[in-house]
Amino acid sequence: QDYFGVCSEVMIKDNVVVVYEVLEEMLDNGFPLATESNILKELIKPPTILRTVVNTITGSTNVGDQLPTGQLSVVPWRRTGVKYTNNEAYFDVIEEIDAIIDKSGSTITAEIQGVIDACVKLTGMPDLTLSFMNPRLLDDVSFHPCVRFKRWESERILSFIPPDGNFRLLSYHVSAQNLVAIPVYVKHNISFRDSSSLGRFEITVGPKQTMGKTVEGVMVTSQMPKGVLNMTLTPSQGTHTFDPVTKLLSWDVGKINPQKLPSLKGTVSLQAGTSKPDENPTINLQFKIQQLAISGLKVNRLDMYGEKYKPFKGIKYMTKAGKFQVRT
Repeated sequence: QDYFGVCSEVMIKDNVVVVYEVLEEMLDNGFPLATESNILKELIKPPTILRTVVNTITGSTNVGDQLPTGQLSVVPWRRTGVKYTNNEAYFDVIEEIDAIIDKSGSTITAEIQGVIDACVKLTGMPDLTLSFMNPRLLDDVSFHPCVRFKRWESERILSFIPPDGNFRLLSYHVSAQNLVAIPVYVKHNISFRDSSSLGRFEITVGPKQTMGKTVEGVMVTSQMPKGVLNMTLTPSQGTHTFDPVTKLLSWDVGKINPQKLPSLKGTVSLQAGTSKPDENPTINLQFKIQQLAISGLKVNRLDMYGEKYKPFKGIKYMTKAGKFQVRT
């Protein structure tokens, strides 16, 4: 993705030589060698139209002439002599919540997969330290090689010389032991009667434990039972579709306004003469909440040593749904 924008079969076929060259650098005799994208880009130049034309005419390749400066230093993930006019460091704390909620609204399982992605464009060799308000939340952490692990073990502070550009600083996991907060709820009333070929369908989505932040990008999907022929529904907001072949209902809700909760109500037509469905459908949710880490993780401060200038620092939080399922 760093090289070609998207990773697809077509892309790999079109750039098979570059992919092979990159893999050749990443693996040395079966062992991982250079895995940092900024170092790889110095070794194997990303393909551009001009470079491809030149290579075709001259028969040369994308392999760089010099060994990357970073490979020779004690900090192999950072190239030397980096210069920027605007010195900036941005960190994104992104959390995905996976949950299963049962019929009565209580949580069966819930866990959070979180990452901190960084985009660091700083001149020279900056040495950064990042501290959290509540580092004890992070129980299962995997770090980028640049993090000094001893310092984390003793003080719970992230101390590192960052790679140049985009990289993933750490990924972590918060499991149900810490009682994961559930940011949305679904009220549902889905019923099929034995004798009738009609059923009722009502769902309402609302925010819960969002610390006053807006829940947006809400998408509800539900796989209906085989016996359902069609659905006649009215959404209070957004748009919905029901595919009679795949029996998939999707409702694009958008933003949730806490004063007027979005709902989808109507009737379900069933095949005549068949017995009512054995179980009710499950509801899957997608959503995003900006500026909130649902685990409660907060960055306390970010300091820089080793360089004289003052960098611009920014930290963003986001929570989104991973596999979020409500049983009805």
